[in-house]
Amino acid sequence: MPASYACLPAASRGRLHAEPESAHRTPFQRDRDRIIHSSAFRRLKHKTQVFVEHEGDYYRTRLTHSIEVAQVARTLARDLGLTEELAEAVALAHDLGHTPFGHTGEDALHAAMIPYGGFDHNAQALRIVTEIEARYAEFDGLNLTWETLEGIAKHNGPLCEMGADTGELHYALAEYVARHDLELHTHASAEAQAAALSDDIAYNTHDLDDGLRAGLFTAEEIATLPVVGDCFAEVDRRYPGLDPARRQHEALRRVFGALVEDVLETSRLRLAQSGAETADEIRALGRPVIAFSDGLVSDLRQVRGFLFERMYRHWRVARMRRKAAAVVAELFEIYMETPRVLPDDWRDSAMHAMSAAGRARVVADYIAGMTDRFALQEHRQLTDPMSRT
Repeated sequence: MPASYACLPAASRGRLHAEPESAHRTPFQRDRDRIIHSSAFRRLKHKTQVFVEHEGDYYRTRLTHSIEVAQVARTLARDLGLTEELAEAVALAHDLGHTPFGHTGEDALHAAMIPYGGFDHNAQALRIVTEIEARYAEFDGLNLTWETLEGIAKHNGPLCEMGADTGELHYALAEYVARHDLELHTHASAEAQAAALSDDIAYNTHDLDDGLRAGLFTAEEIATLPVVGDCFAEVDRRYPGLDPARRQHEALRRVFGALVEDVLETSRLRLAQSGAETADEIRALGRPVIAFSDGLVSDLRQVRGFLFERMYRHWRVARMRRKAAAVVAELFEIYMETPRVLPDDWRDSAMHAMSAAGRARVVADYIAGMTDRFALQEHRQLTDPMSRT
């Protein structure tokens, strides 16, 4: 039974475009299903986070990461008395706006878009589910509920102060909230906050796993880190002489569990202390209620510092980052200068744009939707004289 402060499906604020309710699914279940069936969600299969797609089959992609985040979000929501399907929908949608090549691609596209309003993957995710996914007869986008859209837009916290000029927001956010107010000055629902923390839990553990698989550091090195070291020590006590692969898995799954337990313990206390009895009271608290403990935040800062130095700045990753950034920057320049090389529907939109900014937005939407492999293929076809188009 959901708690009173959960976002209850029957109390949803509804959709921008009214639709008949489903006889078999709640509004949030429909949101989840529409996200899973979207083109943008399928493309996450070939979008990477740190490594580019062809580096190996075992590394996480945006799709496998999103599934992991959704699994954690459901666990947190169930234990805390929240609505699981809403937490799951926000978790599954949270990475839809990412470019090819992870944060490297985003940084490169943002740099190219600075004269035209910049690029932000959270804002792009909202743009995708409200406009770019054009499959339904009666509306653009997926026509998700207010609660899911709110979670996508501000799962990491408020984006502006109450009454602030929306001109300070990314254009995708500003344009949408002008017709459908998502109350960007408040925190999101507890379900969206759970999805955000689930993202932190997933990437903190799987980056350690992927880094070990890639040989960027050793198990002995990460066993010196807070939380991680305790988990390796527990495995060694319980299973002395365990083979390295099983030892690594056993330790990292314990790290995963420790992060989940910390969030649950901390969040139960915060929810109780908040006195909030409704979802709107959760939003109005002025602080998140789903969170890590202060001690774990400090520990994770050390873990992220290690990963930053030993993984994200590793020479092998740096080389791929340089290539990826060049691919995105050059594609943007080519499409802006010669929009005729775009596919038919994108070309028409770019060529009929009323301004350079309008054209840039079309180009950014097209590049952001690319998978790693398609971006590499497109770049090769447009820049290699020997390549067949």
